[in-house]
Amino acid sequence: MFDDGSKIVKLFGLSFNVGNCVAGLVTAIIVCAVLIWLSRNLQMKPTGKQNILEWIVDFTNGIVKSAIPDAQGSDYGLLAFLLFIFIFVANQLGLIIQFVIGDVTYIKSPTASPMTTLTLAFMVLVISHIAGINRFGFKGYVKNSFFSPMPVLFPIKVLEQFTNFITLALRLYGNIYAGEVLLKLVFQMAQSHGVLTFIPAVPLEMIWQGFSVFIGAIQAYVFVTLAMVYISQKIEKEA
Repeated sequence: MFDDGSKIVKLFGLSFNVGNCVAGLVTAIIVCAVLIWLSRNLQMKPTGKQNILEWIVDFTNGIVKSAIPDAQGSDYGLLAFLLFIFIFVANQLGLIIQFVIGDVTYIKSPTASPMTTLTLAFMVLVISHIAGINRFGFKGYVKNSFFSPMPVLFPIKVLEQFTNFITLALRLYGNIYAGEVLLKLVFQMAQSHGVLTFIPAVPLEMIWQGFSVFIGAIQAYVFVTLAMVYISQKIEKEA
């Protein structure tokens, strides 16, 4: 019900959403190409494109340090960096290009699908629990994450894992999906009554495009920030 306009194919008994797979692959290719371009010919004294790369690294490292202030935060700098870049590009992809054949959308923002955002959120959830186990051992992790500071909080702690997962995924999905829907509505309005609707629709479309870029950047920042907070909750000892 979430993937209207997408093509589903079955392979080895599994169902794959072609639009999600293609859009995710395109996003990954763009991210790899941009990072390779930014990181070519690195110098001790950064200039030009190297400044952009180092600014992004410093920005995501700042997110990590704000959530995980001790030395362990350095272990998650690369994760935060890649998450931010991937989600930012994924959020903007549907603003740049939407490839539709017939009634099937093959390229759009991957994060406009709940399956993509749920996958990203689940990945963060798994990493956070693995990090907790590595830090405290399995028994220490269970005690620290679910029975501290009081054992009576165990049901709430279990429920919190589910709510963190759902809210992390659906917050990102809801914002990007709503933005793309509104862009489609403005485009349809532009075509509805010729010049009368086309003229006001053009500036409206441009304004919303710019606002969507801002929202996409904010949502990437929020997702990475919350991901680091959830990881910190598993690797820092409860009082």
